[in-house]
Amino acid sequence: MYVMVAPCILDPSLRAEGITRDEDLRAYAACLKRCSAFGLEVVALPCAETLYLGKNRTPGTFTERLNTPEFELIIDRLEIEVRQIILQRGEPLCIIGADSSPTCGVNTTWYGPEEKLTHRGVFLSRFPEIPAIDAFDFARYRVYLASPLFTEAERKYNELIRDLLATHCFEVYLPQEVGLDSASRNRDAIDHIFRSHCDALQKTDWIVAIIDGADADSGCAWEIGYAYAKGIPVVSLRTDFRHVGQNEHVNLMLERSSVVVTSKEALPRALKSPLHH
Repeated sequence: MYVMVAPCILDPSLRAEGITRDEDLRAYAACLKRCSAFGLEVVALPCAETLYLGKNRTPGTFTERLNTPEFELIIDRLEIEVRQIILQRGEPLCIIGADSSPTCGVNTTWYGPEEKLTHRGVFLSRFPEIPAIDAFDFARYRVYLASPLFTEAERKYNELIRDLLATHCFEVYLPQEVGLDSASRNRDAIDHIFRSHCDALQKTDWIVAIIDGADADSGCAWEIGYAYAKGIPVVSLRTDFRHVGQNEHVNLMLERSSVVVTSKEALPRALKSPLHH
């Protein structure tokens, strides 16, 4: 498998001067780390803006800088080149773009000075049949699986969810793999488990919480609350058909602090999997 990426993700110096922030660089590095971790080959798209305006250029929108016959001829030629690559290699898993870019935006693009459109950039628009995902979304691939883990059935289901997410290129922290699964743990073991889980929570990009049962597991509820307070997005999985109220699947505090899905098959899309765009 391979992905095509906006060229600035590999070389941020190709971006217009003064627009690259530290968080952009971290996101681009995480994109490449995810590709490396899951064996995804990276193929760079050509940079139409650099070819037309040069490497050291000031920021500008499509109508200000690129709305010319000459630029259209450039992207006509580049589209042919990219489609030749696709013909030879097969369709990529996705294109990783850079939102707001006039050429490589995925969800938004600066079209005019006062026009930030909800649309792909002018170059990515040439490939509507290929799924595209913004670099910041692709960069968020570390998942903390919050779930009950006290029975064999629970642990096996957790492993099933982990394996499902791994097929979508997510790295999953599975708490049951840390420490002994015994009630006889000593104080040092308990402290180690607590610190390990807290450290993983601080580093994660997503929480996936399994909230089946008459009431959610208490440890899982704590992890959801921690994530909500820290601004970490939570996707809760509840396959239990019982409802606690007319408009609630489960405890309202848990439900209102997460996105609730009702099947494991719905998890990848909720997590913005690159395979589901």
